[in-house]
Parts: sequence; structure tokens; C-alpha cells
Amino acid sequence: MPETTRQSRYAEFSRYVNERGPALLRMAQSLTNNPSDAEDLLQAALVKTFFAWDRITNPNARDGYVRRAMVNTQISEWRRRRLDIYPTNDIPEQRIDDPTWKSDLHDVVHRAVERLPERQRTTLILRYYQDMSEAQIAERLGVTIGTVKSTISRAVARLRRDADLIIERATT
Repeated sequence: MPETTRQSRYAEFSRYVNERGPALLRMAQSLTNNPSDAEDLLQAALVKTFFAWDRITNPNARDGYVRRAMVNTQISEWRRRRLDIYPTNDIPEQRIDDPTWKSDLHDVVHRAVERLPERQRTTLILRYYQDMSEAQIAERLGVTIGTVKSTISRAVARLRRDADLIIERATT
């Protein structure tokens, strides 16, 4: 194969991937459970497509070829994974996540912040909830940056000593 044909084939394939990559990735994501598996699936399908690039004579059939390669690759992966699960009479212990822990933690943190003195609470909220810089907080409250830093430091230290938060950290 002449060098110019190989380069033009590579350039044509690269253009195709750049143009159609996002749409093909969405297709891959519909076949998998997470984005990283979708990227792997698309990559495997594109490798198969690149090796068959010269055989795909109709440019309109390229998407179909890549999609078919993704589906076949994913089916093979499901079959491989299915072999990893063996039937048994013993049901293994499974940890069940309790989604209420997030709201419980939110409540505990909210109550601990509410117990702070007003200046510490305001400074802490502006810094960590409103994501303001120390200079912005100092300007807004009419104090120096050093005052903001020391107030935040005292507020965080007080939260670290808060009994409810200590218990919450110990139970999670």
C-alpha cells in the first residue's frame, strides 16, 4: 500500500472520528453503565472500524458499521461477565447503602453551624457555601483579611470539637 494512500486513509478516519465522535459516544453510553466503559467500548469499536475502513465503500454506512461493532463488542462483554457469576445455594452478605445518611449528615452539620456565634457562622457560610474569597468576605463585612482568616479558623476548630459532629464522624 503506498504511503499516500495510508496517510489519506488515516486522515479520512481521523476526520470521521472528530466529526462523529460525540454522537457515537452517546450511543456507547446508552449501551453501558458508566462513562469510562462507554469510552472503552467506543475505542474498541473504532479500532475494529479502522481495520475495516477500506471495505466500507459507502460513507453513509460508516455510522452503522461502528454502531454494529459497539453492539457486538458489548454483547461479547456481557457474555464474558455472565461467566463470572456462578449459581450457589448460599446467598452472600451484601451491604445495603442507606440513602438517608446524607440527609442526616446535612441536618447534623446544619445544626452545628447554627450553634456557631453569628460572626463565625456568617464568615463560614460566605467562605464555604457562597465560595467567596477571603478578600471578598473582608470587604463585605468591613473587616481585615486577617480577621476573616482567624474567624474562619476559630469556626472550623469549633466545628471539629462539636460533639454531634464527632459522633457523626465516628458512626460513618
